[in-house]
Amino acid sequence: MKKVIAIFDIGKTNKKFFLFDSDYKEVYKEYTKFEEIKDEDGFPTENLPALQQWLKDLFDRILSAKEYDIKAINFSTYGASLVHLDKKGNVLTPLYNYLKPLPKEIATAFYQDHGDPLTIATETASPSAEMLNSGMQLYWLKHTRPGLFSRIRYSLHFPQYLSFLFTGIPVSEFTSIGCHTALWDYKKNTYHQWVINQGIDTKFPFIISTQTSFNMIYNEKRIKIGVGIHDSSSALIPYLLGEKKPFILISTGTWSITLNPFNNESLSKKDIQNNCLNYLRIDGRTVRATRFFMGQEYTVQIKKLCNYFNKDKDYHKTIGFDINLYLKLKDQKKRYFRFEEIRIDRDHKVSETDLSVFSSFDIAFHQLMIELVDIQVQTTRLAIGKSKIKKIYIDGGFTDNEIFIKLVALHFKKYKVRTTKSPLGSALGAAMVISDHKLNSRFLKDNYQMKKLQPPVLQPL
Repeated sequence: MKKVIAIFDIGKTNKKFFLFDSDYKEVYKEYTKFEEIKDEDGFPTENLPALQQWLKDLFDRILSAKEYDIKAINFSTYGASLVHLDKKGNVLTPLYNYLKPLPKEIATAFYQDHGDPLTIATETASPSAEMLNSGMQLYWLKHTRPGLFSRIRYSLHFPQYLSFLFTGIPVSEFTSIGCHTALWDYKKNTYHQWVINQGIDTKFPFIISTQTSFNMIYNEKRIKIGVGIHDSSSALIPYLLGEKKPFILISTGTWSITLNPFNNESLSKKDIQNNCLNYLRIDGRTVRATRFFMGQEYTVQIKKLCNYFNKDKDYHKTIGFDINLYLKLKDQKKRYFRFEEIRIDRDHKVSETDLSVFSSFDIAFHQLMIELVDIQVQTTRLAIGKSKIKKIYIDGGFTDNEIFIKLVALHFKKYKVRTTKSPLGSALGAAMVISDHKLNSRFLKDNYQMKKLQPPVLQPL
């Protein structure tokens, strides 16, 4: 029987299960999706009962399989989500969606009670984002459903709830507490005073290291069960273990998130206004981060370009970097796109997008990428701050976009820029965090399809 680590990697859309061997090679995977259900207000949310059933049924089936000897299990999930339990461990509410609007009167009452929004955002390193600040979910529950709130014994972050399903042990851990929750005071290194004033800290179990695991007897088999980890923090783990020199990670997708685990600077109010935030590492140390809605904006703008120029929806994937187009557009130093999903101040504001100024899709596409990369550079430099970074890793969907990666390399000539590919990033991190197996120096090169990026030579062809 092959000795393996089992990982549940739960995204908003795809629910994934992996088995990894002792060298972190994938030996089995299984995916599923669930239709969302609605909470009591009619807002779409995770089908938690279906997810619970799938987790238990799948794990029981794999546990009884003759070809695998499961030694450990861990969990990686999206953040900003809480499961509320009564004193018997029963789930009290739906898993509220972090996109659910926060009533204006609740936000108004919160800041009347606890002070200036920007000050609280700075102290908690969490830009104000309604329910995406998961602490606000508890404040909302307390002040709209006080009877229900009083019945809550424990509020568990989503990764820790999945662990609880298998262990029955309620815990808190750093990566979930620190992911834009507005719960943690980064200077005092404890829960923020508003959390204590509201009695919300009493709803959280004791905090333990993310590397903690419990040796349990599960279905008559001894297994090491992890406490779970927030997925963005989990995706950083292989880089932290596989790279010795200071680096940053630009993780691209629906969000573009720049993570810098080597910067301990306190955030200023200006940093917060530019959507800079902090995460917590598995040991409670700070990760400086910036984010913007690049992938979502890209999707919106590509749809407009395809409609205007009458192109197939996948045409943009065929366009490579054209040095002549870039030089022509670069010299104009103009901004043409009005961004709809990105909430970051730009030097040149555009009141309306006018695609008639472009004679082709390819020219408009290059201009779009120039403007998106400008924001990427702005946010990445903010994440770097004063830290002495040597290397930049780029992973995620935009590593397939030649214009994006060449422009990033061009803007960061003084750094070693590498693209990497691993669809298993957050799942691998969850496996590594509870394993004793050390990485060799070639792990990233051998497993992440690493490529060196050379900035383009700025001479017309």
